[in-house]
Amino acid sequence: MHFGKVIGTVWATQKHHSLVGEKMQLVQPLNAKREPVGKPIVALDSVGAGAGETVLYVTSSEAATPIKVRKKINLVPTDATIVGIVDSVSVKV
Repeated sequence: MHFGKVIGTVWATQKHHSLVGEKMQLVQPLNAKREPVGKPIVALDSVGAGAGETVLYVTSSEAATPIKVRKKINLVPTDATIVGIVDSVSVKV
C-alpha cells in the first residue's frame, strides 16, 4: 500500500468495458513525510476521493480486486487503485 495525493481527474472518451462508470484519478506518489516521489500515476478510484486528498493506493494484481468484487467480473485492466482516504497520520518516535 502506498501514500499519494490526488492532483487531478483523468477523462477518457473510450475505456475498456470493465472500466465504464469508474472514475480515474491522477495521483502523485508520496513518501512517509508526504513529499512527492517520482511521476504521477493514473489510478482507479474505488472510494470517491477528491482533488487534494491524501489517499492510500494499491498496485499490481491487488489493484483489480476492489473493482472485480464490486462488479463481479474477472478482468479489470488496472495497475493502481485508490482504496482509502487518509484522515490523519500520527507518527510516534
